[in-house]
Amino acid sequence: TNEQFIDISGEKMVLLQDHPIRSEPHDFIIFKRELLHPKQIYSLDDFPLATKDPKQSGVVRNGKKVTVRLTSQAPAYSLREFKLKKGDEVTLILTNLDKVEDLTHGFAIPKYNINFIVNPQETASVTFIADKPGVFWCYCTHFCHALH
Repeated sequence: TNEQFIDISGEKMVLLQDHPIRSEPHDFIIFKRELLHPKQIYSLDDFPLATKDPKQSGVVRNGKKVTVRLTSQAPAYSLREFKLKKGDEVTLILTNLDKVEDLTHGFAIPKYNINFIVNPQETASVTFIADKPGVFWCYCTHFCHALH
């Protein structure tokens, strides 16, 4: 599909612009349901960076590079807080230790525009520069039960 801008002010129409717009919205694939085997619960072994025990959680500093390892297991994270220095390059690694289907956890630090999820037994990470001084709230964005 193309979008055209045509000048009709003169005796003859003049094409001023002609360019593609949105792609065809009807692209899809049909296949048998039996071919789809979605993972409802991941395996910690699928993730080399997985923190398999909450006791392995912590902060490791190597100069200005900081690795924060934490786990989520309903209803809490393994670390209640972690401290950084302004200018640190932070890699935060979060592992969801829950083994219940659909017990997804989220992790957000709004002041750094960080918001991601980890499904049961999945590990995800994010890297950012801690360039703002202050205290920042980190919280789960998926409310899975009353204590969360």
